[in-house]
Amino acid sequence: MVNGEVETKGHETMKLRQLWQDGWAVLRARWYFRRATLGGKRVRVWGRPSVRNDGRMRIADRVRVVSTIATTELVAGENGTLEIGESAFINYGCSIAAAELIRIGPRCNIGTHVIMMDNDFHRLEPHRRHEKPESRPIILEENVWLGGRVIVLNGVTIGKDSVIGAGSVVTKDIPPGVVAAGVPAKVIRRLETGD
Repeated sequence: MVNGEVETKGHETMKLRQLWQDGWAVLRARWYFRRATLGGKRVRVWGRPSVRNDGRMRIADRVRVVSTIATTELVAGENGTLEIGESAFINYGCSIAAAELIRIGPRCNIGTHVIMMDNDFHRLEPHRRHEKPESRPIILEENVWLGGRVIVLNGVTIGKDSVIGAGSVVTKDIPPGVVAAGVPAKVIRRLETGD
């Protein structure tokens, strides 16, 4: 009977530790997103993200942000809107900057060190490099999964249920329900979406 008691106490201790960590993650989210519109329920943050909201930042219920091993940067510029949908997950080291609009749909999973910026912040022409070009929105529809170190360029929409392979650079729209990979990212196969 002693082993059973020890096992029960160990399990209870783990549950208490998990509740404690979850509670701190919720409090951290309230602090870091204090200048954002929070959905309210169970938004959690682990680590110390860099959050700058000079525009509009909308964070839905159950969003999870990790910023432990490398800092996660979330920015809504002066005229920008950054929307993160319900139950989205953003892993450590990501840089997401909205000068106009970045919309991350519900249940999206963003891998480590992903970069999404809706503006290049300079023009290509040598004599115009100090000029800021127009922004073009980035839209991730519902349940998109971006692998580690993916770069999503401005003006791109990634369709519902699609997966982007690690290290890819997404330069053009990706249709729903596919796997795309490469530089530039190209569709390599269709997924069964279960609809």
